[in-house]
Amino acid sequence: MKLRLHFVVDPMGWLCISVVFGIWLYNTFFVPKLVLLPHYDEGHIPWALVVCYYLASALCVMALFRASTADPGRLPVDPHIPHSEREQWELCNKCNLMRPKRSHHCSRCGHCVRRMDHHCPWINNCVGEDNHWLFLQLCFYTQVLSLFTLVLDFCQYYYFQPLTRLDQFTTRHELALLRVSALMGVVMFGGMSNLFYSQMAGVLSVSTLRTLNCCIFLLRYGTKRTWQWALAEVCGTRWKLLWLLPLRSRQPLHAGHHYRSHM
Repeated sequence: MKLRLHFVVDPMGWLCISVVFGIWLYNTFFVPKLVLLPHYDEGHIPWALVVCYYLASALCVMALFRASTADPGRLPVDPHIPHSEREQWELCNKCNLMRPKRSHHCSRCGHCVRRMDHHCPWINNCVGEDNHWLFLQLCFYTQVLSLFTLVLDFCQYYYFQPLTRLDQFTTRHELALLRVSALMGVVMFGGMSNLFYSQMAGVLSVSTLRTLNCCIFLLRYGTKRTWQWALAEVCGTRWKLLWLLPLRSRQPLHAGHHYRSHM
């Protein structure tokens, strides 16, 4: 299954995503230049720490790119509606197209999205059925990178050994650049932590069961819907390692593929 690209023409969204990308670029360039690489060159920190930071940065920007360009679940103009599911579809009074229940019309994108959560200007895209898992990844990796940055900024002053070789740029601008980095880290970590918590609470809540009523699920499978099943349904796979990889496609996890409680 190929990765489908989806672009939204919205100048305000372009501005918001440019701000997010600028923050990522700032910390990806200046934190290694001021902290990681100089201390690694002098043998104060291991190479694994440098690799982990760049890995977190790469996963963060990949999640941002995929969440902003992935199709959130846009409905086709002439959808095929099975006869047994016609009662679960309704007519949108804005675009005059048939849509399944729990779909919503996005005024910014101009079309209906399956299981739309909200339109996020910071990724310039809707958060819907097909990219909700990417939005969760973006929140998670942003938290990891922001916390990593804050720890490095703190260690630069209170833990790491003083550098013996300092260039003129580092000597004159280090304090200001690290203060800006720390401020960005605090804002991003606080905001993304709150957003990630609210998103996960919605995914794991019984009130947000996606395709099955809780009673039907109990009667059909004889067990409660677990948190693994809830996340597997959102991510489109039962393999937990794939939940963390942004460069893949999502396929609907049908109810017949029951996520057993012992897995």
